[in-house]
Amino acid sequence: MILLDPKNHNRPYPDDRSREVMLKAIEFFEGKGKAALKRDDREQVWYGDFLEFARKEKLFATTLTPAGYGAPDSRWDTWRNCEFAEILAFYGLAYWYTWQVSVLGLGPIWMSENEEVKARAARLLEQGGIFAFGLSERAHGADVYSTDMELIPQPEGGFVARGEKYYIGNGNKAALVSTFGKIKGTDDYVFFVVDSQNEHYECKRNVVNSQSYVSNFALHDYPISEADILSRGREAWNSALNTVNVGKFNLGWASIGISTHALYEAVHHAANRRLYGQNVTDFPHVKQLFSDAYARLVAMKLVALRAADYMRSASATDRRYLLYNPVVKMKVTTQGEDVINHLWDVIAAKGFERDMYFEMAARDIRALPKLEGTVHVNIALIVKFMPNYFFNPEDQPEIVRRDDPADDTFLFHQGAARGLGDIRFHDYETTYAGFSQPNVEVFRGQVAVFKKMLEAAPPGEGQANDVDFLLAVGELFTLVVYGQLLLENARIYDLAEDLIDQIFDVFVRDFSHYALQLHGKASSTDIQMEHCLQMIAKPIGDADRYTRVWQDHVLPLRDAYSMNP
Repeated sequence: MILLDPKNHNRPYPDDRSREVMLKAIEFFEGKGKAALKRDDREQVWYGDFLEFARKEKLFATTLTPAGYGAPDSRWDTWRNCEFAEILAFYGLAYWYTWQVSVLGLGPIWMSENEEVKARAARLLEQGGIFAFGLSERAHGADVYSTDMELIPQPEGGFVARGEKYYIGNGNKAALVSTFGKIKGTDDYVFFVVDSQNEHYECKRNVVNSQSYVSNFALHDYPISEADILSRGREAWNSALNTVNVGKFNLGWASIGISTHALYEAVHHAANRRLYGQNVTDFPHVKQLFSDAYARLVAMKLVALRAADYMRSASATDRRYLLYNPVVKMKVTTQGEDVINHLWDVIAAKGFERDMYFEMAARDIRALPKLEGTVHVNIALIVKFMPNYFFNPEDQPEIVRRDDPADDTFLFHQGAARGLGDIRFHDYETTYAGFSQPNVEVFRGQVAVFKKMLEAAPPGEGQANDVDFLLAVGELFTLVVYGQLLLENARIYDLAEDLIDQIFDVFVRDFSHYALQLHGKASSTDIQMEHCLQMIAKPIGDADRYTRVWQDHVLPLRDAYSMNP
């Protein structure tokens, strides 16, 4: 079974400790129960019980300590971390968030050459510490060019840090906060660490109405020695961007976890409710909404898993992950919104009830596409890869499924965060040509027209600077990449033929939707609009296939999982 089912979590793991981490996390939340989970969410209770459990069981130490710095079973294993992130989000975004921002806070530490701080971080993880990533500022958001945080050199040596950071998760309790700023009087960027409990550190407030603590903190002449500095200049800049590559990938897994729990709850409610003399799940529109939600969710998970394979296999000569990573950040998270919307259209007012997990899901799923610069930032990044992806393919190593127990050391040695337009990809068409399902063929035809449009009428100079226009182009391109990753994993995970065709039934409709959006843009030219109309297609319906997907994959979820009360 592709979807997470905590009550039947019998997945194969390469080592006993990985299995133990997942089962221990599930045991904690199922033991806590749904009523207590919802109560803590409503009352915005700091999740100290979870952090104490994680400390006792060394969950963060195992998952977030690279090999060689902690216990023998500790490593930075992206596949294992995907599993763990999914489980945490399945039970609540707040639990995922405290782990996720620890990932970000640790990024600049593990990327640094400061072995003293690395050893300190490993000890703090072993003791149950959490971490924070001091990058964003209130005036500048995530615009790292414009930081106001300063390290001020002192006559007697060393520095003092002065400035504020905003929207910093774990900023109330972090054992170390990796803080980004500039050295006063220079253009040199710098990363340094501070302790959130130090007297020169002021945690001013929680800036969100949430169980999570998302802080605004200030440093008041906080003493910083050379031993506290992680990186300077170009290395600090690279650490900021490369940490985002490592950490913000987990946004997709949060969306997958939340959507999976919400799907179980929604199908269970609808299948056990009767209206007008029939089960709610007998209504044709309900079947369609659930089938689309399931298809989208399966695709989300398989795409994110495949992107993780490329991250784990990355090297200085294979950086394809730098495209697939923002695809997960942007597309998987927005697909999660679509899944919740489909489910909510079925369960309607039930989705507002205070005792439903769904009430949390409907609120929290909106956050994930917006926690990393919003969709347009990721699309602006994604379109940089478009020319080489379509027009300059080259032979590349075939990447296998990467669920082996390896330490992903390259992620902390990514090098300079530039040259994205030079990255080359294998031929996406080879992947698509290996599948013959009717709707895969329809989708291939749509993609072929899109490529012809890019050849015949590429975005002009004005359009290239028109974010609104590029968003529509980027959505079309992203869906091509998304479909490629899905098909690669469909083969690896032996996805049912019917389900592949059902997923591409959804993709054909989505591609048509984005083509129509591009057609309607104010700056679209006549030839671009002509191609857009050719991209609009209707999926090939197959009543028998649709029924099999419903009976074999969707309806069995009705009583598959329910959280302990």
